[in-house]
Amino acid sequence: MKRQDLLELSKLDLETKLKDNQDALLNLRFQKALQQLEHPQRISQIKREIAQIKTTLREIELGIRKEK
Repeated sequence: MKRQDLLELSKLDLETKLKDNQDALLNLRFQKALQQLEHPQRISQIKREIAQIKTTLREIELGIRKEK
């Protein structure tokens, strides 16, 4: 998901997406440990998206961004 798309989501949607991504990252790590992971670059994509979501949530918390 692109950064611009994240800015358009509400705080509740961002928190839901964050939880989903954290679950997906956990599953990808299990697949990697079991050597069943087909796309290893997906782990870094998920980690990057988690960081972007956390940054956006923090900006909302600090008042830098307005909540939609």
